[in-house]
Amino acid sequence: MTTTYFQDIIDSIETLSIDDQEYLFELIRKRRIEKRRSEILSNGEKTLKNLELGKVKVGNSDEIMNYLLEDDEKE
Repeated sequence: MTTTYFQDIIDSIETLSIDDQEYLFELIRKRRIEKRRSEILSNGEKTLKNLELGKVKVGNSDEIMNYLLEDDEKE
């Protein structure tokens, strides 16, 4: 997006009353939260699916590090 586009948006927002600006900012904040929740859910579902398919290595941090280091030694 160009800076002109952003400036147009800012100019439009500045024409709103303070109450309307606050409402807009709160609405945007809530939508961002919901979008992030959606992304987290999607990532979790993909992870569970990969776990079911056996594509995910499970273990504690030491086990995972050892697994990764073993792969490096094989190369």
